[in-house]
Amino acid sequence: MEKIVVFQTAFLGDLILTAPLLKSLKRTFPSGELHLVVRKGLETVFEGFWPVDRVIPFDKRGIWKFAQELRREKYTLAVSPHRSHRTSLILFLSGAKRRIGYDKAGFSFLYTDRVKHEFKEGLHEIDRQLRLLEPLEQEVEVTYDKEPELPVSQEEVERVKGKFSLKTPYAVLAPGSVWPTKAWLPEYYAEVANFLLKRGITPVLVGGKGDSTYCNRCFSFMEGGVNLCGRTDLKEFFAVVKGAKVVVSNDSSPVHVAVSVKTPVVEVYGPTVPAFGFFPYGRGNWVELELPCRPCGIHGGKRCPEGHFRCMKELKPEAVIEKVRELLSV
Repeated sequence: MEKIVVFQTAFLGDLILTAPLLKSLKRTFPSGELHLVVRKGLETVFEGFWPVDRVIPFDKRGIWKFAQELRREKYTLAVSPHRSHRTSLILFLSGAKRRIGYDKAGFSFLYTDRVKHEFKEGLHEIDRQLRLLEPLEQEVEVTYDKEPELPVSQEEVERVKGKFSLKTPYAVLAPGSVWPTKAWLPEYYAEVANFLLKRGITPVLVGGKGDSTYCNRCFSFMEGGVNLCGRTDLKEFFAVVKGAKVVVSNDSSPVHVAVSVKTPVVEVYGPTVPAFGFFPYGRGNWVELELPCRPCGIHGGKRCPEGHFRCMKELKPEAVIEKVRELLSV
């Protein structure tokens, strides 16, 4: 019997996009045991998710001790969509017989199988991750399941609606970002919110505690709505998104949450571009401004390298509102 570990200790959005990889592994090895290593604090993301038998939180402070804990599991297969030196080293020390990772990962020579990692137009991160299973095709018939998925019940949706007194229909707006240059202007989000209000749709702001500056500024320009920034746990956040009519978000995790729970989404691009592979998979829309300085980095940054921030300042609310109109027919 296969005993498999998948190592994905990146941020929330990256973890969510690992779902098809997990599903494909479980469908390929239905009697196997599948463990998932995640960043500490994200253990609940795939709680109750059918392919995963165990979720293991990773504590960065004890690499050697953690590797020894994995070694005791006697994994037959390790797969890593995470490209850090640390991940490669830990999986090597874990003693997993077969270790599959990317050719551009740090210490990639520690993997038994290396798969090409590339950014190109039209290649989504989900499909990039599923390439990690190609080396297995020599021994087994790999069953690919590309559909994004998050375990969120309708009962949980109704519960959070009641807890936060959400009036339906409502739309979710996610103005925050870990990277400041990826955040569309709060006053522009507010214009989208006010457009929705005029059409009987309640705008609901979401985000973590670190997004409060963006959300509070946005809310100050709004004519009504609900500010849930910092008030939900992860499971509640997923349920709020699932119950929405539409989501508007920067290039960040709410986009992938929306796709995974089948809520229409509009993604706002600034310093990053769809060619990096993080556009709404298989559904949704995005808006962007074509500029010669884009992209300026895979993650964006703390400030605009050119000093003008045109990619966001000149991307007006009307462009996003038009996409929302198309999705909702309002």
